[in-house]
Amino acid sequence: MGRARPTALLALLTLTGFLTTLDNTVINVALPTVQRELDLTVSGLEWVASSYVLSFGALLLPGGRLTDLFGRRRVLATGIVVFTAASGAAALADSGGALVAARTVQGVGAALVIPASLAVVAADLPPRRRSTAVGLWTAALAVALALGPVVGGFVTQQWSWGWVFAINVPFGLVTLLLVPAVPAAPARATPGRAALDPPGVLLSVLALYLLTYGLVRGGDHGFGTRPVPLCLAVSAAAGCAFAVREARTAQPLVRLGLLRDRFLTGGVLAQVLWGIGVNGVFFFTALYLQHVLGFSPTRAGLAFLPLAGALLLCTPLAERAARTLGAHVSIAAGLTLVALGLVYVSGTGLRAGYWDLQPGLLLIGVGSALTTPLTVRSLAGVPAAHTGTATGLMSAAREVSGVFGVVLVGVVLTRRERSELRSGTDPRRAFLAGYDLGLRLAACCVLAGALVTLVALRRRGRHRRVVARGRRRTERVIRK
Repeated sequence: MGRARPTALLALLTLTGFLTTLDNTVINVALPTVQRELDLTVSGLEWVASSYVLSFGALLLPGGRLTDLFGRRRVLATGIVVFTAASGAAALADSGGALVAARTVQGVGAALVIPASLAVVAADLPPRRRSTAVGLWTAALAVALALGPVVGGFVTQQWSWGWVFAINVPFGLVTLLLVPAVPAAPARATPGRAALDPPGVLLSVLALYLLTYGLVRGGDHGFGTRPVPLCLAVSAAAGCAFAVREARTAQPLVRLGLLRDRFLTGGVLAQVLWGIGVNGVFFFTALYLQHVLGFSPTRAGLAFLPLAGALLLCTPLAERAARTLGAHVSIAAGLTLVALGLVYVSGTGLRAGYWDLQPGLLLIGVGSALTTPLTVRSLAGVPAAHTGTATGLMSAAREVSGVFGVVLVGVVLTRRERSELRSGTDPRRAFLAGYDLGLRLAACCVLAGALVTLVALRRRGRHRRVVARGRRRTERVIRK
């Protein structure tokens, strides 16, 4: 691999992470304008906001399997083309139905891009570059989350809401030009109906789609409202049926033997717990900055940029810390710093200014940087032929954890806020009381992730010998 190729791969991974995450948040500020210009009902507007995350989260497992079957370069290129074309269609949409359809197809493209991108990290980058790649990718996600409201508000105000999606097109084309940097790996299996396991795909999509929809709908309208309980019940039933199907079929979508790898299983669980905390702080701190402290949307978005900068600057230290302390210790320390940052931010109060927030946000950024070896360590024992499936599993867990984090913190916040309002507390103080409690709950989840990391990622013996033995054991289980 020449010197230019790793650089191109790092740029490619950064752009894919940025684009697919930006589309999660950039539309939020533009929603009132979209509703007015397309004459949408409240229900229609909800579908515009959630259609992307629904298809994205539901199709990550099939996206990972397709990566193993067809190769990383082919799936990545296909996903970028689909995402970019759908972005152009969304920009030109003249009705609510057309916009929802385009947003859904965007999610399909993103569900192909993300597992293929992470598989590139695991299979195509030198070991010394992998943590840097994951760090850049994570920083891109943080910047996208921070800039989403800023970009959405500016573009909508200066031009029109369609440009919120149109800006993806030139970035998508640049990303496509970088795809040839990915080595052309041969497909791992002969593509076909048996290899793709259509029943497994259907059950996984049904389980993840209804789970995500139920969480989003329940967070907005309450978990007792129709059809939330039915969605969650059917999702659970489909998940159980999926597990039974995968255990019995010869060509499963997800080989359950992979879950016997403690690095992978522990890494997925730790990432879920981290995602609950971090997504909660991004979503609800943005509301706190605007509703309680009176920040403009632009200033609220800019408040997160030092966090992203700390993450980016400290990422090169993460691999060194992992080698010195052990990955399980350094990642657990990072998660502990994130939890401390959440607790700090939750106590900033009614009269905080921009700089009052920064110590807590910087702790979250530095701590998140220390967790960047988590993905690489989680995939250490996964056979090369199954990296796409494993990264699809991790991506699906991260996406659902993000939705669950927003819902969990939101439920706690709303209940405490309503209790305070009934007792006569003014609205700003009532929101703050719920916000503080929600972020402390998120901090507890992140601390639980630190404990999981200490146990699951602990090396026993020399690392290379452990990894080799783990891969051989996983391969034997998979063959069985």
